[in-house]
Amino acid sequence: MKLNLKVWRQKGASTGGKFETYTVEANEHMSFLEMLDVLNEQLIAEQREPVSFEHDCREGICGTCSMVINGHPHGPMKGTTTCQLHMRHFNDGETITIEPFRSNSFPVIKDLVVDRAAFDRIIQSGGYISVNTGQAQDGNAIPIEKDLASEAFDAATCIGCGACVAACPNASAMLFTSAKVSHLNMMPQGEVEATQRVLNMINQMDSEGFGACSNITACEAECPKEISVKNIARVNREYFAAVLASEKNPSK
Repeated sequence: MKLNLKVWRQKGASTGGKFETYTVEANEHMSFLEMLDVLNEQLIAEQREPVSFEHDCREGICGTCSMVINGHPHGPMKGTTTCQLHMRHFNDGETITIEPFRSNSFPVIKDLVVDRAAFDRIIQSGGYISVNTGQAQDGNAIPIEKDLASEAFDAATCIGCGACVAACPNASAMLFTSAKVSHLNMMPQGEVEATQRVLNMINQMDSEGFGACSNITACEAECPKEISVKNIARVNREYFAAVLASEKNPSK
């Protein structure tokens, strides 16, 4: 199949960028990243600079293969990362537009690669359990209600790719942050630090310059792991409660 590609090329955050057009021959069984590999082999053979893009596991786990394809983060397939998107979902002769995630908090490093270190700093502010929980417990030693455990696990499936930010018209990171807060706060081990965790992580998210959530829910629609916006509602409640508690007890 023959494809026309409009690819965003940009040397860095401080320089302007533009779309460049390429033609590539691809097999319908290729993944999207394999198709880009073919494009880069073609560009290298022509002694032109290859397109920079991120990837690691290519198994839909790591979340690094972040790019916007025809206006959709990770492409048109629901619940699918870019690396798991295959060319059989496109038509022969189709024009495909490929660009990086757009957010001031995700500055472009080069071409389709963006700096998502802001997510790392949100995690560093509270996305962990630091209290001493003793020796490792047997899997069934701490009773956890099944529905609660399932909700926590669903939140924990977030791979931190940033598709929620790219999909949101406000470039909000609330779905990511709420998923990371939720999967810890819902577990008994995370309850001790729950109040401080939600305050620290929401405040860090705001300081990184992400926009406010206005319940558009495009984040859930484009999330490759289909994280629910219920996490946002839950964390909003926890954040308001934590703010009120901190006002009553300023020393905490």
